[in-house]
Amino acid sequence: MRKCCPGLALVPALGLAAGDPLATAPPTNAPARDAATNHISEALLDSQDRLATNNLLPDGRTPPGSTQLADWQQKLELARRERLTRQTKEAIPNLVALLAAGAPENIQRTALLELALAAQDNNDLPRAQQILAQYLSRWPQDPSVPEVLLRQGLILRQMGLNGLALTKFYAVMTSALVLKNDQVGYYQRLVLQAQTEIAETYYDDGKNKEAAEFLARLLKQDSPGLNKHQIEFKLLRSLAALGRNDEVISRGGDFLNRYPDAAERPHVRFYLANAYKQLGRNEEALQQVRVLLQEEQAQAQADPQGWAYWQKRTGNEIANQLYREGDYARALEIYLSLAQLDSTPAWQIPVWYQVGVSYEHLDQPAKAGENYLKIIQREPALGTNATPGLKAVVEMARWRRGFLDWESQAEARNRLLKPQPSAVDTSTVVAPPPAATLAQKATP
Repeated sequence: MRKCCPGLALVPALGLAAGDPLATAPPTNAPARDAATNHISEALLDSQDRLATNNLLPDGRTPPGSTQLADWQQKLELARRERLTRQTKEAIPNLVALLAAGAPENIQRTALLELALAAQDNNDLPRAQQILAQYLSRWPQDPSVPEVLLRQGLILRQMGLNGLALTKFYAVMTSALVLKNDQVGYYQRLVLQAQTEIAETYYDDGKNKEAAEFLARLLKQDSPGLNKHQIEFKLLRSLAALGRNDEVISRGGDFLNRYPDAAERPHVRFYLANAYKQLGRNEEALQQVRVLLQEEQAQAQADPQGWAYWQKRTGNEIANQLYREGDYARALEIYLSLAQLDSTPAWQIPVWYQVGVSYEHLDQPAKAGENYLKIIQREPALGTNATPGLKAVVEMARWRRGFLDWESQAEARNRLLKPQPSAVDTSTVVAPPPAATLAQKATP
């Protein structure tokens, strides 16, 4: 009988001593060996490609350290680099070829996730969603399942499918509870983000009641991973949209005290001013506007356009409300401050007009006329690109200026034409009889 593989008995036959260099263990950086391949020589493991045949099906196991495994790993790294450098046209076919080549599962899992990310980079969101669903179908017990579900939810929300997104966010919490893994901190953060995304989805969808409820729950957790000032600001906006003005005032004041450098401070002032106004507390609403218009903060220097926007919006809305209610003195105070925020004619002309009509209501026609005159004199600065609205304001100012001049002249003529009362000659005036005399004459 013919002997098989006589070379396999070569090493034991040499009788190498334990201290011989040829008998030493493989280096510590050598690939890990599993039980099925531990008895096979590394030389044979590293050259499995030489046994390639089309008569046998792949055994589903590629020994560590093989040239084929190294080739797959290199292709995976190449595809990843291509995706990270936005070369998705090259990355996608390389990843698809890698998945079709029968690579080990750990490489297939990574390649499939890379393929989903490449589709997302191309803004092919339905394709990215489909690939992630395929991942969950193939490896439902994989430790990455909670994060994959979270990514699905974010993509679905980006696609406008908020109902399905919420389902995925809830599934993150369920899947994280059943997995047996020692990465507790990792899963706790995933669950926390899923909870914030549920609140964010309601918030973005305009469902302020549900958003306020979930945001308030998050704040009760007191988790160190929460960006509390963002959560509190979104809660404040939801409460303002719901008209829960007392809560807006309470939380808004607390926000300003706790976060003195927050970029959202002008927004909060706006909500506070509106809340006070809705409750009929006009003086407190006016005080919020005063503070906002006068504040010189680091945020105003870092983002002057954003700061000016909220100054203008807050002042304009509160001043207009006061004007409509007939509180012309408070409205005028705000309009005068607003006129100083921006020197462009597009801003100042409408504000000056409101100053003018406020002065008219306060019976100060001369000051009203001065503001209308400023508008007329500023008209050339509008140029040829003035909007129809601005042109209308200029024409109204011109008309009101003319009307005030006519009214003033008419009053002056009336004063001249009105007859003066003549002097009375007191010597010819007969005094009436005393009341007692009249009473006697009346007695029969």
